[in-house]
Amino acid sequence: MSKNTFHLVSLGCAKNTVDSDSMAQLLLRDGYRAAADPDKATVLIVNTCGFIGSAKEESYKVLGELAQAKRKGQVLIAAGCLTQRYGVEVAQKVPGVDGILGTRRWMDVVQVVRKLRSLTGSSELHPEPVYHLPEAATVGSDEKDTLRVSVAGASAYLKVADGCRRPCAFCAIPLIKGTAISRPVEKIINEARVLRDSGVRELVLIAQDTTDYGSDLGMKDGLAVLLEHLTVSVPDIDWIRIMYSYPGYVTDRLIEVMATRKQVLPYLDIPLQHAHPKTLKRMKRPSNIGWVYKTLAKMRSTIPDLSIRTTFIVGYPGETDEEYQALYDFVNEIRFDRVGAFQFSFEPGTTSSPLGDPVPSEVKQERYERLMELQQNISLQINQSLVGRTLDVLVEGFDNGISIGRSYRDAPEIDGVVLVEGKAKVGEIVPTKITGALAYDLTGVLARKVIKL
Repeated sequence: MSKNTFHLVSLGCAKNTVDSDSMAQLLLRDGYRAAADPDKATVLIVNTCGFIGSAKEESYKVLGELAQAKRKGQVLIAAGCLTQRYGVEVAQKVPGVDGILGTRRWMDVVQVVRKLRSLTGSSELHPEPVYHLPEAATVGSDEKDTLRVSVAGASAYLKVADGCRRPCAFCAIPLIKGTAISRPVEKIINEARVLRDSGVRELVLIAQDTTDYGSDLGMKDGLAVLLEHLTVSVPDIDWIRIMYSYPGYVTDRLIEVMATRKQVLPYLDIPLQHAHPKTLKRMKRPSNIGWVYKTLAKMRSTIPDLSIRTTFIVGYPGETDEEYQALYDFVNEIRFDRVGAFQFSFEPGTTSSPLGDPVPSEVKQERYERLMELQQNISLQINQSLVGRTLDVLVEGFDNGISIGRSYRDAPEIDGVVLVEGKAKVGEIVPTKITGALAYDLTGVLARKVIKL
């Protein structure tokens, strides 16, 4: 076990990963070194997720395993969303946790580590964990000059805002993070330039709600404005991808930017959550399904080859057979490129908690399986329609004679891949002729370059 080393486990979504990487930056700046093996680290940190039940269980599991294996001289810090919401409970459930750091003050990680290390090195006993959960209405904006990014090869997540002001009844994020706080345009542009200079080819813009970007800064059409600035200021970033947009806030200006700025990929992640107005009203989500039809039709007619990803919840309290069938028929009619589905997870403290969790688990499971089987067939048909076309592919790896990458249709980690025969340079964007289709992935060969005489 080396002195001044840390091992950091990041759980949950890409937004959490950015926070984890920012904490790592602060520790490295303070003289610590990262250790891939927890046995070789003096500081163990788990950046937890507390969004839904399964995520909480995973967080407790990882914390428990590290706590049981912890050796003398090591300290274990539970950070992130779970601890922000359930700080004392986390410490009670996982004996051996030494520090509790909430997600609203992730930037204080060095301060917490120093305090724990000073206690460990002294004769003072600290049977109770050190809690660092100061009163903070929102996620702190004092980012201590960290890059709010997470880089994976030639792709990088860039966090443009944190927190959320939407009233979704099933979601605990506003309870965990507070209301929306947008980052200044100048900071985002500077970070995009740093990423470009380091070889990044794809920016993935993330926030709890990217379409709400700039509302707290007095901006109108903030996301569209940000994209305009980015494409002008960093014209040599090849791809810019938008994640986590919100129904009702995909404006005409945003559609125009996506259609006319070639760097902005024709890809939109827009979690709709359901398709029946009554269900959506109980969810406290936009329930104007007419807007959805109108906007999706407008986007598809304006943005060539648009790829749309969405997410749905099945088994929400009160979801009748009729309401579920409306969702099923909607997915069958709209034919999204990508669909993620979740079974409703009861979250105490949210505005949906008085509704309970009345839909039986076996009904949730059956509805989930039916919906995903439908989407699997749709995805396969859409993929088959791409055979014979040439798509640009960002190469991310190579194995057994096959290059592995993603097209504009594929967001990192959650969508499919393109398997390309032969070896292409990792980090390059290569034209690929599509030769085969699976339910979620494509196969292809490197397209021949046309030599003009």
